[in-house]
Amino acid sequence: MAPDLSSHVHAATDVAPKSPSKPKQDEINPATATDAIDDVEAAGGSSPPGDGVNYVARAQWLRAAVLGANDGLVTVASLMIGVGAVNEARSAMLATGLAGLVSGACSMAIGEFVSVYAQYDIEVAQIERAHDDDDDEAKKDNLPSPTMAAGASALAFAAGAALPLLAGGFVRAWAGRVAAVCVATTVGLAGFGVLGAYLGGASVARSGARVLLGGWLAMATTYGVLRLFGMQSA
Repeated sequence: MAPDLSSHVHAATDVAPKSPSKPKQDEINPATATDAIDDVEAAGGSSPPGDGVNYVARAQWLRAAVLGANDGLVTVASLMIGVGAVNEARSAMLATGLAGLVSGACSMAIGEFVSVYAQYDIEVAQIERAHDDDDDEAKKDNLPSPTMAAGASALAFAAGAALPLLAGGFVRAWAGRVAAVCVATTVGLAGFGVLGAYLGGASVARSGARVLLGGWLAMATTYGVLRLFGMQSA
């Protein structure tokens, strides 16, 4: 081969573009790859597979519903048991339970209405200070309704209060009446605790036990105080 031809061949070989080599599998940093996947998922707002429930948003209405029902249940049951400690008449316990249901539902409705309206006024003032006329009406439409909150709170309280009232209000014997109220209240407390925990994605056992112990403590305290008061009055 001629010297000139040989030199041209080697030069052409040296300047030929090389194809980019693929990185070897062991050169990829697993931590970097994992971080990149996490960043993509966070940017896309994706949730873990099989769990697309927004428990934080659900907690807003769940808290009001469970609180209202649990409050009605404990309040009326404690009132009926407390009155039963000093008065064994069935009419006295029934009237007490009914008065507790009505007054408690009204109190819950008024309290919720005032509370939510205060929040409504604060958020409206904040929207108006932002001076965004295009989105003002849309933002105001998404604000909580004080009337709906008051109605939901009153209904939740009444639903919880009706359980001990219906369970023990019409039992003739005093011991059976008190026992019926205690049993119905226990079942209701456990049910509300478990339901709230299930819907909120929390521990069912801990929530049920916490609500149950709190209700028992309220009923025992009311019974003990009124029993002591009745003995001293006699």
